[in-house]
Amino acid sequence: MHDWEDVHEGVDWTENNPGVNTFTEPTSTTTPLIIIHSTGVFIHNVQWCHCPGSSVHQQHLHLLKARLFPASTSRPRTAFTFDVLDHFLIDALECKTSAMSFFQKLRRLTNNAFPDSVPDRYRELMRASRQWRDLMNRKRFGFGHDTEVNPGTGDLALFCAACPQPGINMPVDWQDHYESWLVMQRYVVDGNFTAQHMNMKQPHLDVTLSDGLGYMVTDADYQAHLSSAKETKERSSCSNHRAVNAANTNRSNLRATGVAATACARHGCFVPHTVVDFQKGERHMNVDYSICNAINYHSDNIETSLIIYDIGCQWCIHFKDRINNSPGLSLPEKSRILTGVGKFHLSAHKLPCFARFSLNFIEGAGQVDGEIMETLWAPFNKISPTARSMSQYHRQEILDDHMRDSNWKKMVGIVRTLLKKHKRAVKGIDDTKLPFDELTHTLDPEKIAIWEKDEKMAMELRGDHLDIYQLKIDKAPTMAEIRLTLTESETSDIERPGSIPWIIQGINLEDSQDGLRSDVRRLPHDATATQKAALQEKRLKLAVRIAKFHEIADQMMEGIELDWGTVHVDDPRFCMAEADEQAWEVSDEDDSELIDEEIPAEDMVIWMPSSLTHELANVLGLAKLQEEELALRKGQANDCLEKIRLALGQKAVIYRQYFRSADSVWTGTRSKQEAQRCSLKIEKLVRSYQRARSAMGRLGMDQQHLENIYQEILPEQLTVNKDVTEENRFGQGSDKLAWFWRVDGAHKSQQHAWMDEFYRVNWLKAKARWRRWEEELTLTRHEMRWTISWFHHQKSQWLRRSMEAMKSGHQAYGHRQVLLWQMFAEDAEDKFKDHML
Repeated sequence: MHDWEDVHEGVDWTENNPGVNTFTEPTSTTTPLIIIHSTGVFIHNVQWCHCPGSSVHQQHLHLLKARLFPASTSRPRTAFTFDVLDHFLIDALECKTSAMSFFQKLRRLTNNAFPDSVPDRYRELMRASRQWRDLMNRKRFGFGHDTEVNPGTGDLALFCAACPQPGINMPVDWQDHYESWLVMQRYVVDGNFTAQHMNMKQPHLDVTLSDGLGYMVTDADYQAHLSSAKETKERSSCSNHRAVNAANTNRSNLRATGVAATACARHGCFVPHTVVDFQKGERHMNVDYSICNAINYHSDNIETSLIIYDIGCQWCIHFKDRINNSPGLSLPEKSRILTGVGKFHLSAHKLPCFARFSLNFIEGAGQVDGEIMETLWAPFNKISPTARSMSQYHRQEILDDHMRDSNWKKMVGIVRTLLKKHKRAVKGIDDTKLPFDELTHTLDPEKIAIWEKDEKMAMELRGDHLDIYQLKIDKAPTMAEIRLTLTESETSDIERPGSIPWIIQGINLEDSQDGLRSDVRRLPHDATATQKAALQEKRLKLAVRIAKFHEIADQMMEGIELDWGTVHVDDPRFCMAEADEQAWEVSDEDDSELIDEEIPAEDMVIWMPSSLTHELANVLGLAKLQEEELALRKGQANDCLEKIRLALGQKAVIYRQYFRSADSVWTGTRSKQEAQRCSLKIEKLVRSYQRARSAMGRLGMDQQHLENIYQEILPEQLTVNKDVTEENRFGQGSDKLAWFWRVDGAHKSQQHAWMDEFYRVNWLKAKARWRRWEEELTLTRHEMRWTISWFHHQKSQWLRRSMEAMKSGHQAYGHRQVLLWQMFAEDAEDKFKDHML
C-alpha cells in the first residue's frame, strides 16, 4: 500500500509535516493494525490522533475517514479497505465466491509459500462484509439522504423497470388509457428445494440488519401467519406432482427445506418481500404468503393478476377460502386471479389441464412460457451449499444480495431484452396472421360466428368452458371394431362367405412380409449359419402361408383368373433406423441359398381385391370384396396412426426422463436401446400405414379423403421434441403440428361431424396463437414507454434528494445518481424511438 508506512515509536512524524494540524504526546505509542486490502494482508503500526476533543472511542471514525472499515467499533485492531470489501461483494455476486475462499486467496497473495503465517481474519471479514453491504444498500436506495425515514418492507430491493407500476412508471390517469389486460400483473411462482437451511445451535445470538427490507419476508410476520394458517393435507387430484405429494415431508435437521419466490413472468425480476422459507415441503400456506405479497406490491387499482405456478391447477382450488381463513393474508378489493401453468410443466398434467391452464388460452398472457424461474434458480443453486449453514439472518441477507444483483442485471439489459422481444413479436405475427386469415376465409362464416361466441364465453368464465380447445369427437373405429361389424353383417352376403377373415389374413401376410424384409436388412454381413437358418425357416413358413392364402383366393373367385397381384416395396425413408442398427446390404448369396424358389417369400406377390382397379373390379363383380377391404384398410390405417402417436410419445418420454438424466453409462446405453426400438416400431407402423393408404387409393377412395383425412406421412413429421406431446405448445397451429397429432381418424357415419370439429378446434387454436403474438407486440411497445418512465422516476427521486441535501458529499452522490439514471433514460429513448407507442 503506497499510502501507508510504519511509524516508529518516539518519532514525531509531524516534524517534517508542518501543515498537519495534529497534536501528539511525546509518550504516545503506536498500535499494530492489520489492514486487509485486495492485494493482501498487511500489518502496520499506526498512531491514533490525539487532537483536542478526540477520544479513544472515536478510533473507528478515524479509520472510516481514511477509507478503512474497522472490524469493530471498540479499539479496532483490524480494518478492511473499502476496495477489498467492494471486490469481495462483486466476487460473491458474480463468481459465487464464499468468504472463506476469498480470504484464502488474500492469504496466498500475501505469502503463497506459508499462507498459514498470515493472520486469519475470516470471521472479521464475515462480520465487516455484512455491515458494509447493509450500509451500501441503504446509501444506494436513498436512506443515506433520507435519514429521517426508516426503510420499510421491500424498500431495499430493486424491482422491474418494465412492469406496470401505478405511481412510478405510469401516468396518473392510466385507467383512462389502458385496457385491463394490458396492465395485468403477470407473476410466476416456484419453489427451490436446494436452498435449504440447517437448524441453528444458538439462534438467540443471531443479529438482523435488514429483516424484511429486501426480498425475503419479515420473519416475525411470516411465523405469525404460519401459526394461524390451517394446514391442509391433500393429495394431488391431477398428476403425481412432487411438490404437493411431498408437502408433509419433514427434515428434523433443517430449519428450512427450501424457499419459494415470486418473479415477474415477462422479465424475470424477483418481487420484493415475497421470498419465503419452506418448513415441510411446498405447502400452500407458504406459497399463498408469497403470492399475496406480490399482488399487493405497487398494484394500486390493478384488478387482474396472472399467477403462473407449476401446480396451479391444485393451488387455485381453495385459494380464496385460504385467504378468508388466514388473518395474515389479504388481497386488494375487486382482485381477479387468473391461474396458468408453465408450458414445460403442463406436459405432466392430466388432459383437462391443457386447455384450462394453458398460457396460450389466457387473454393478455402474451408470449410467456412461465418457466423463467428455472433460469433464475440456476445461479442460486451455486450459493445454496454455502448459505445452508449460515445463521438465519446472514443467509437472508445473502439471498437478498443475490436477488438484488439479479434484478440489477435484468434492469441493465432491459433495453436489449425489449428490442429482442419486439423483433420476435413482429415475426410471430407474420408467421401466424396469414395462416389464420387463410383458414378463416375457407370456413363457413356462420360457424365462425358460433365459435367466436364460445370463445368469448370461455375467456370470461374460464374453467370447463375452455374445453372448447379440445376435440370432442370419439376415437375412430379400430380394425377389430370394423371386423366385428363386418362379420355380423357378413351373413347378408351369401355369395362369398368367409371373405372378411380371408382379407384380414392377406393384410397380416403383408405385415409378415414387411417384418421379414426388415430381418433381411438387419442381417449382419458376417451372419452365422444359425442366423441364416433361422431366416430360412421364417421364409419357408411364410411361403406356405401365402400358398394357402392363394388357394382360398381361387375358391373366392370361382374360376376368375387371377393374373394380377401386389408387390410392396418399402420406402427407404422409413428404414433409416434399421440402417443405423446394421448396414443395409444383403449379398446375393443370402437370397439364393435359402429356399428353392426364384422369388423369396418376402417379395412374393399377394393377390388382394385392391390388386385390381376399381373399374375392373366392378366389371368382374368383385365390388363387394373391394368395399369390405376398403373398410378394413381404414381400420388398419386408424390403428397405425394411433400406435404411431403412442410410440412417438413413448420415445419422447425416453429422451426426456431417462436418456437425458442417465446417471451411468449402463443407464444411458439402455435408454438408447429403448429409443432405437421405438424408432424401429414407428417406421414399421408408417410402412403399414403406407400400404393401407395405397390400397385405399386403388379401392376407389376419393382424393379429398386421402388428402384431408388419410394424409401422407413425411419423415420430418416423426421428429420428437419436448413439446410434441404437449397440446398447448407454441406452434400447434395446423401449419406447424404434424396432422396425425390432431386427428383420431374418421368414422364413415361421422365424417362431416368430425371434419367440422377438426376445423373448429384448429381455428380456435390458430386464432389464440395469433392473438397472443398481437398482445406480445402491444405489451412490448408499452413496456418500452414504462421503462423510460421508470428511469425518469429514479432520476426525479435523486434530484429531489440532492437538492434537499445539506452536506457536500450528499449533494455530490445525489448528482452522480441523477446523471446515472439520466443516461439510462436517454439510451432507452434513443433505441426505442422507432418502436414504442
